[in-house]
Amino acid sequence: MMAKAQYGPGNPHPFSTIRTELIWEGKYDEYGNRREVDVAGAALPLQRIETVDEPRSRAEVQGLLFEPQKSHRDDFRNRLIWGDNKLVMASLLKEFKGKVDLIYIDPPFDVGADFTMNISLGAGKELIEKDQSTLEMVAYRDMWGRGSDSYLLMMYERLILIRSLLSERGQIYLHCDWRTNSILRLVLNDVFGQDNFLSELTWLKLTAAKSQSNFFSNVKDSILVYKRSKDFFNPQYIASTKDEKNYSLIEKGTGRRYGSFDFTQAGGGPSRYFGEKELKPPAGKHWIWSQEKINAGLEEGRIFFTSSGLPRVKRYLDEKEGNYLGDLWDDADVAPLSANSTERQNYPTQKPEALLERIIKASSNEGDLVADFFCGSGTTGAVAEKLGRRWIMADLGRFAIHTSRKRLIEVQRSLHAEHAPYRSFDVYNLGRYERQWWQQEALQGADSEHRRLVLEMYRAEPLVNSPSPLLHGRKGKAYVHVANIDTILGRDEVRAIALVAESILADELTCLAWEFEMDLRMICDNLELELAVHINLVRIPREIMERNRKDPPPFFEVASLQAEPVYRTENGVRKVDIKLTNFLPSLTEVPEKELDALEERALESGFDFIDFWAVDFEYDYPDKPFNHHWQAFRTRRDRSLPTVSDQGYTYDEPGARIACVKVVDVFGVDTSTIVLIEI
Repeated sequence: MMAKAQYGPGNPHPFSTIRTELIWEGKYDEYGNRREVDVAGAALPLQRIETVDEPRSRAEVQGLLFEPQKSHRDDFRNRLIWGDNKLVMASLLKEFKGKVDLIYIDPPFDVGADFTMNISLGAGKELIEKDQSTLEMVAYRDMWGRGSDSYLLMMYERLILIRSLLSERGQIYLHCDWRTNSILRLVLNDVFGQDNFLSELTWLKLTAAKSQSNFFSNVKDSILVYKRSKDFFNPQYIASTKDEKNYSLIEKGTGRRYGSFDFTQAGGGPSRYFGEKELKPPAGKHWIWSQEKINAGLEEGRIFFTSSGLPRVKRYLDEKEGNYLGDLWDDADVAPLSANSTERQNYPTQKPEALLERIIKASSNEGDLVADFFCGSGTTGAVAEKLGRRWIMADLGRFAIHTSRKRLIEVQRSLHAEHAPYRSFDVYNLGRYERQWWQQEALQGADSEHRRLVLEMYRAEPLVNSPSPLLHGRKGKAYVHVANIDTILGRDEVRAIALVAESILADELTCLAWEFEMDLRMICDNLELELAVHINLVRIPREIMERNRKDPPPFFEVASLQAEPVYRTENGVRKVDIKLTNFLPSLTEVPEKELDALEERALESGFDFIDFWAVDFEYDYPDKPFNHHWQAFRTRRDRSLPTVSDQGYTYDEPGARIACVKVVDVFGVDTSTIVLIEI
């Protein structure tokens, strides 16, 4: 029998030398090695699908003079990116490693959150419920699938990438609440180092406690601030309610309001000369100014003496920037959004612009690069644009990208109308989203099991002896392809599948996928003309992931859009506009309980489901992204929407042209079509 080890000074127990560390499942591999973030494997090409410069495009197509040197900054094109932010950040590293000056993120931090939201429909005040997208739902399950372990792993990987993107003086502001505050601070210490912790800000997000709470009501959020390595700060100030009392004196001759302030502080110090008179500070005190500053203050009249001969400082109210800002931001200072706020976007997690304005001013200068990788309603980009900063934003939710796009177009318009400079922005699409939770937990990681289940729910017959690995089933006369579980089906994949279908003389092809690349319906229209194969794009409904699901849920095709040119001649010049003639939305994010009623509504008045539409009159696929020559959209205050553009576009030369029409519905799902124009 082996003797029990004797631990002591000469043989210390292993636990006695372990440093403080937060451990979670997935931080270390089976061999005890710390897992590295697979940056190379996560880096994917970003595809630019839209370019947005609303004032310039509007001016150019109307034949108006646009002076970029006065109103437009051409040094950088801002970026709005749809996709998983882990993949987005990994993809940005090649170009932006060490170049981002400020990052603000507001990640989800409620394990029981309900991501449904009410959205407006049509021109009136009618509201309908919108579910989160499949991508968002599965990502959220990934985030909390193993409780705090999976959440910490998700945040750790993203914080590692954020640290790589930040410049040496860059800073991160991480918005959280009481549920994740403590563990996120430990992860931030792990990634950035405890010495680089700057502050924990407290923002009072409610003006009053909720009366229905069964304990002390939560009224605050926390914002954890860390630096990359070097110090940087622009001090911020707030107005004081005590100014009238503290600056109650009026200077004779000038009429300037000033206050009389103590010239000493605690702590001993040497004597100073006030003119020819040497004065010793009171016991335990020191004079607050150096001798040189005292000399200058006497000459400028900023020092005066009491009847007892003690010096006092004269401070003028008109020179006061305000009180130095602390780490408690209350509702009187940065108020939460009210129901009637003009900046409200009807986005559940939207933060007030005043909050982001303070953060951006404190930790960046004009021209610096600001990023937000959980951008939501786009507040960070909107404020950064107004303050002259460059910006990059990303979000996994298509509705978030749509909300941000509309908001930034309005910012462009308002800045241009005020003769203030602004920057263009581009919309990017990430090629795919890695999703594993449901596949690993429910299907044991097998794509074959995933395809079997999807085909069964779609009521399609599996192909036992398929002519190609890309064809998995058949329903009626249509061959069926089921996209991988971790894929956003894109143009390259669809072309490959369609070529296979053409080679076996198939007339019809159905592609089932969880998500489709933006503008894919338009790409398929071109493929149909080229290959003579009709292509259906059908979304896999989220409901098939429900436990013990037996009844097939409804499957929907992507939205259908039709438009036509409208011609008119003025002063011998032929002008063109675009008229929407039909729109049938995809209702994939509608809760089942509302589906029947909204299907009927969509057939009767599909235009009520349009939230935004735009026209590129010089469409040049695939060489150039969609250019917003003209657009119209509903706002919270104005729900009307024209169905005919009013651009009056003119072409320099006669001949055939192609215009592209892009529609985004109230769920944030886009579809496009091309319109042939003859001049």
